[in-house]
Amino acid sequence: MVLLVNGVKHEVTVDPDVELLTVLRDYIGLTGSKYGCGEGACGACTVLINGKPTRSCITPVNSVAGKEVTTIEGLEINGKLHAVQEAFLTTDGFQCSYCASGMILSAVALLKNNPSPSEDAIVKAMDGNICRCGTYPYIVKAIQLASKS
Repeated sequence: MVLLVNGVKHEVTVDPDVELLTVLRDYIGLTGSKYGCGEGACGACTVLINGKPTRSCITPVNSVAGKEVTTIEGLEINGKLHAVQEAFLTTDGFQCSYCASGMILSAVALLKNNPSPSEDAIVKAMDGNICRCGTYPYIVKAIQLASKS
């Protein structure tokens, strides 16, 4: 099976029902997406599939064939971090950072669809991305900052 991940084609030989997260981490070597709950509820494994936030821990790899998969590793271009990544660093949006990749990818998708979201729109869009450290006010600040760049 051929997967398009971060603009690069990867040929993998796996059972079609294997979770995308497993393929990304164990077969392709992209470890930025994290295993959290394994049920699609926490958001730590979030990647973008054709620009839409998707829980990779419950997504069978065969369902993404022919689609563009973007992981946290795919946001940086030529050594320059994405504006959302920069904003999270500026605002100290994370403590342990376990949720970071999922939060950032969800925020990227939000800002692509709504470049100037209200605080309520941010909270609604980020619902389902759990931060065990509780840095939600900083996450909202980071997304507001990124929306201005």
